[in-house]
Amino acid sequence: MNPPAPPLIETRSLSKTYLVGDVRVAALADVTLAVPEGSFLAVTGASGSGKSTLLNLLGGLDTPSAGTIEVGGALVSAMDREALARYRRFAAGMIFQSFNLVAARTALENVELPLIFAGVNRTERKRRAAELLGKVGLAHRANHRPPELSGGEQQRVAVARALANGPRLLLADEPTGNLDSRTSREIVGLLAGLNRERNLTIIMVSHEEGLVREFAREIVRLQDGRIVAAESPA
Repeated sequence: MNPPAPPLIETRSLSKTYLVGDVRVAALADVTLAVPEGSFLAVTGASGSGKSTLLNLLGGLDTPSAGTIEVGGALVSAMDREALARYRRFAAGMIFQSFNLVAARTALENVELPLIFAGVNRTERKRRAAELLGKVGLAHRANHRPPELSGGEQQRVAVARALANGPRLLLADEPTGNLDSRTSREIVGLLAGLNRERNLTIIMVSHEEGLVREFAREIVRLQDGRIVAAESPA
């Protein structure tokens, strides 16, 4: 039997508290988690349970109030602004429910954006962006802008963009929230394929129990900012 993969992600007593007026609200409380490289982990729970807060912390979009986050041996929770920008650019790709594409740019140009910020030359970034669009089944839509694409196609562009700089970690925050059931299954199936083919570690926030059980390898459930259950679907 092969030994278990070492954790790519480790959180220890991770907490996030927000001040709402004069009241402190614990969005996340004492979350300790180890995610091996190559995992496809789904984070579920009711609205307000802390799912998106956890993902934003792992993605370096927010900073914890207490506890630590380590990704690939790097202490993300201690990074300064410049280091966090590099981490988001190269280590952790993110996909959002609302796609977050630039409407005035083509699908190809949207995928190119992270490569521009990474300093990749024009020829290479166009080659890489075209290759990624082909990977997500959108080579024929490369010159179309987001308003000309369906919701599923826009999310595929967002997946390609998140992969542009070769991250080891892909974070997906309700990636099917704006999609119909058939398209939702296609998108999560695409993520599962990337997980298998590239050994890409994926953490996906989702409320869709059927998709989670069909595709995720592990499930963590949050309630009131705490982990209340963890399981591996059969």
